[in-house]
Amino acid sequence: MVATRDMPMKEYVLKGNAACAGCQDMVALRHAHKALEGDVIQVVPACCTSVVQSLWPKSGLAIPVLNTAFAASGATASGVRAALKAKGKDDTQVMVWAGDGGTFDIGIQALSGAFERRTDFLYVCYNNQVYSNTGTQRSGATPLYAKTTTTWYGKSEPEKMLDLIVAAHEPAYQATASTAYPRDLYEKFQRAKEIRGPKFIHIFIPCPQAWNYPVEKGVEIGKLAVETGYWIQWERIGEDFKLNRHSKRYQDPEKRKPIEEFLRLQGRFSHLFKPKKDEKKIQDLQNYVQHRWDVLLRTFT
Repeated sequence: MVATRDMPMKEYVLKGNAACAGCQDMVALRHAHKALEGDVIQVVPACCTSVVQSLWPKSGLAIPVLNTAFAASGATASGVRAALKAKGKDDTQVMVWAGDGGTFDIGIQALSGAFERRTDFLYVCYNNQVYSNTGTQRSGATPLYAKTTTTWYGKSEPEKMLDLIVAAHEPAYQATASTAYPRDLYEKFQRAKEIRGPKFIHIFIPCPQAWNYPVEKGVEIGKLAVETGYWIQWERIGEDFKLNRHSKRYQDPEKRKPIEEFLRLQGRFSHLFKPKKDEKKIQDLQNYVQHRWDVLLRTFT
């Protein structure tokens, strides 16, 4: 495991960008680009990151960025890869950096097409489980019972299991990560950099604005997501699947913290505790945690 002191000092996410206070997307971007060492062209569909990078002629990122339509990031990345190949620049990484709306929902067909064509690129979904950039509407990644501006009383459906959809495309590399564990995130981007073919990294990104929590609580919430078993850290190279050490210790349900500890810190779940605790809905979410573990392990092991 890489030591923090051994990470590159150079920054590719610049000061003065337009990110919200406490934005975990910036944590993910910083460590991803440190791992890729700047040799990357980043494709960004409509999302928070397209605002963070700032308006032309200024930029919040010290790497080439290509903005594209909400639905087109996978196709755009394929075009960039073809152009680089024609110029003999096969070593430059092409990376899509898209939110859950542009991945789970609007961009899923372009993602599927690029993976089916076996495009050599890295697709990153930074998942804050809501359309944060356009007013916090629910997305296909929004959890069961979470409040958004379009689910005032809580979402009535659980989130889409996107990782299983991506796995069906047989990517060369696939992983989940979290900004609460930056060294793990950094190492996964390092590994992805060395692998040819379609690659996918799914990052858990708490959002203080959309989830309604104090800006300093992002890392705590990210760690609770893992410690309760809600977010599972794993990676898969070809058919070789492994749980990462942060999640392996919580494979046993008896070792996990109650999901209630994760929910209580977030205003989007406040209706589950006020005016009185909704035991049934909290238990539904607790049961869904185990369901996700069962499906994941049944699929990959």
